[in-house]
Amino acid sequence: MNDDLFLSPSIHHRHVLDTTKQALVYTGGDAVAWQKQLRSKFVELLGEMPVEPGALQIRRLWTRRHPFGSIEKIIYRSEPYCDVPAYLCLPDVTHKPESLFICLQGHSTGMHNSIAVERDNERKAMVVPGDRDFAIGCMKRGIAAFCIEQRSLGLRREVTQEKVSSNGCHDAFVQALMLGRTLMGERIFDIQRGIAALAELGYRNLKIGIMGNSGGGTSSIYAAAVIPEIDYAMPSCAFGLFRSSKMALYHCACGYVPKLLCYAEMPDIMGLFAPKPVVIVAGQDDPIVPLQSVRDGFDRLQSIYRAFGAEKRCQLVIGSGGHRFYADDAWPVMLDHMS
Repeated sequence: MNDDLFLSPSIHHRHVLDTTKQALVYTGGDAVAWQKQLRSKFVELLGEMPVEPGALQIRRLWTRRHPFGSIEKIIYRSEPYCDVPAYLCLPDVTHKPESLFICLQGHSTGMHNSIAVERDNERKAMVVPGDRDFAIGCMKRGIAAFCIEQRSLGLRREVTQEKVSSNGCHDAFVQALMLGRTLMGERIFDIQRGIAALAELGYRNLKIGIMGNSGGGTSSIYAAAVIPEIDYAMPSCAFGLFRSSKMALYHCACGYVPKLLCYAEMPDIMGLFAPKPVVIVAGQDDPIVPLQSVRDGFDRLQSIYRAFGAEKRCQLVIGSGGHRFYADDAWPVMLDHMS
């Protein structure tokens, strides 16, 4: 076949990307006005969500003691026919916890990893690799945790359709598109409703952080960009330039937002969180979000934080391995910000 033929779609899409003027990337100037404009556009791109989703209908299923505190399993209703299981994890402290982290698992068997138990037997402890037992890490440090099961993952995987894609997010992603939504927008909406559920349970005036690895890290970035109640962000193995990660390597569809690259790159989206503290966590040998992509994106993110005079609130932690969380490297940096 002739070598000058261009048959692969990715070659054409790279050309389109190279010739697309991203209308709302940060190039200097009034950073607050820029944030307002991009945030409004980003919310629009995430899709339409209900203005009046109805009552949360919180159900408390069980509460158990843990060596580091207590864990309660609840379910709240995000919107009609859409229930969200979650674990509320409270550390053993002498007073009500002042800080709480929303913990999001990525493409795994589900939120049960955050409390290090089996999915189908929550009384049976298990070893969770890659420091993904997020809630245990929080409670160890005297921080509360709220572990939300994301749509299409874990207990919320598709079990009704007769034929389901081997990629658990694909069906929900394409169905959401047909309805003027995005799966990512729905996941962020669940997080917003989770914060409302915490308030209804009496947990108000908390400093709220958000963390997660891989797909959980992506949701953490996008949620931090648009949910004002979030005070800290610690996304892991998710941040990097779209150009050299999601547009260059296979990623699950759930992290894509239609038309986003017409307006901004990932550092711009994370930059909507400025000047609040963010700790970007990366793996030196991560094959899914290459380290150079992370570094290139971080340089651009720092320029946004610099515009706010908050460069020290934007930090990068690099673990000496692959696609996982690095608790011993990341938490000391985050705790410095929280103190």
